[in-house]
Amino acid sequence: MGLDEQPSSPMRLPLIIASLSNNNQNISPPLSSQPKTFANVFISIVGAGVLGLPYAFKRTGWLTSLLILVPIAALTYHCMMLLVRTRRRLEAEEGAKIVSFGDLGLAVCGPFGRAAVDFMIVFSQAGFCAGYLIFIANTLAHLYPNPQLPNPKAAYILACFPFQLALNSIPTLTHLAPLSIFADVIDLGAMGMVMIDDVAAFQRSHPPVNPFGSVSTLFYGIGVAVYAFEGIGMVLPLESEMEKKDRFGKILALSMSFITLMYASFGLLGYIAFGDATRDIITANLQRGSTATLVQLALCINLFLTFPLMMNPVYEVVERMFSKGRYSLPMRFALVVGVSLVALLVPNFADFLSLVGSSFGCALAFVLPALFHLVVFWEESGVMEFVADGCILLFGVFFGVCGTWYALLEILSAKV
Repeated sequence: MGLDEQPSSPMRLPLIIASLSNNNQNISPPLSSQPKTFANVFISIVGAGVLGLPYAFKRTGWLTSLLILVPIAALTYHCMMLLVRTRRRLEAEEGAKIVSFGDLGLAVCGPFGRAAVDFMIVFSQAGFCAGYLIFIANTLAHLYPNPQLPNPKAAYILACFPFQLALNSIPTLTHLAPLSIFADVIDLGAMGMVMIDDVAAFQRSHPPVNPFGSVSTLFYGIGVAVYAFEGIGMVLPLESEMEKKDRFGKILALSMSFITLMYASFGLLGYIAFGDATRDIITANLQRGSTATLVQLALCINLFLTFPLMMNPVYEVVERMFSKGRYSLPMRFALVVGVSLVALLVPNFADFLSLVGSSFGCALAFVLPALFHLVVFWEESGVMEFVADGCILLFGVFFGVCGTWYALLEILSAKV
């Protein structure tokens, strides 16, 4: 995956590492150079969630959105480095080999810490997959409207269902791992296509735009931003695979800065191009034509094939907990059914991004890193460091709860 066989999603790492181990049991993968680490961080964070940013700019206001993106990016970077510092301390003192976020949770807080990380990973990954189905169904309903169908979105989700059952029944999905690099190429291609169309649309008309939104949309914007920068699970594996580990922080900061600039440009350009007509999935604003249709269909195929890869960590956790690590087809089918039902019930792609980002995203990105760092460095933390960790904890809990509440209100009000 990526340029050094790294995954394009932070939670695909167990799958990729297993593939490398099985194919090269006696060969250690080469360590990553700085440019390759930069690229791997980029493809680990940037995903389909970026397509909902222009709509978030519309809901939150363009200036408020910019003021949200930068602090969230900085705080996400800080919390990523907290995980790295915590892992380095534990490995130096105890000699333990900590590979993943879950391993760190186990080392810091015992079984409870691993359970907390596993719980967040299960629901966040399942949430991503539900978002994929929402994206696919809404996009196909936009491209191929059928007045004879009372609910086109539900029809397309149900059409995907048997094929997803088949894909997710495969015991090992390592041969599907290379599809994740295809996912990132398609995402970047779609972003480029959208930005070109945005410029053309802005030249034709200059719709009015709002710099600010209401208080409720502030929480909404934070949730979408947290979702867009979600990548906390990839930090420890990528840092351990870097050749010059002392420079990892600088490379990570450079990557996050570049991604932030790209997100800000993409969201702002999409909003000022279409104004209040900005759709929850910005590709729906593309002018109809063969190229735009191909881009949207490619995104749908990409997410459809990525679905089983993203569900793999969920299966690993659930099967470890309920079937002693053994393959369980009934559990996999039940999980696919559950994710599909969630996708059927949620009408709006961007609203769902905010819900997942506010709930499990805030906990993974802010609460757990600050908590683990506080526990490990408790005896030697200065006042400022203690206050900083405490403030991050409070921020994560407060905005997580408030953002989840407001996102649920938006989703439920859309259903009424």
